[in-house]
Amino acid sequence: MEDRVILRVGAKILIPYILLFALYVQFHGDYGPGGGFQAGVIFASAFILYALIYGLAHARRVLPLELATFCAALGVVIFAGVGIVTLLKGGLFLEYGVLRHDPVHGQHLGILLVELGVFTTVFGSMVAFFYSFAGRRTGRS
Repeated sequence: MEDRVILRVGAKILIPYILLFALYVQFHGDYGPGGGFQAGVIFASAFILYALIYGLAHARRVLPLELATFCAALGVVIFAGVGIVTLLKGGLFLEYGVLRHDPVHGQHLGILLVELGVFTTVFGSMVAFFYSFAGRRTGRS
């Protein structure tokens, strides 16, 4: 791989801001446009940018494929877990109002947890898909 100093320095400068923006989109999703899906894609794009600039082998050392697939599964467990907890507390599946003493606070907590699950699943899936397709192109899996 050629040494592309400008791209490497630019990536080192941009990646923390991309990650920070993803967190902003995640936590601002309750009050405006955004949420778990958009934040997960933005968060994954930082790792994909890293892989494109520094190479797939380095990216897999930073975030192994196993960890990415674990994140994808963990997000589904978080999402379903919130629904199961609402059932156990006497509500309907994903009826967030039963999560706290006040239904408004329960709604806020439930949406925050579900969006966290979506964020984790989308992030893990996007990175795993990228690794799979990038590995095929280079002959590595």
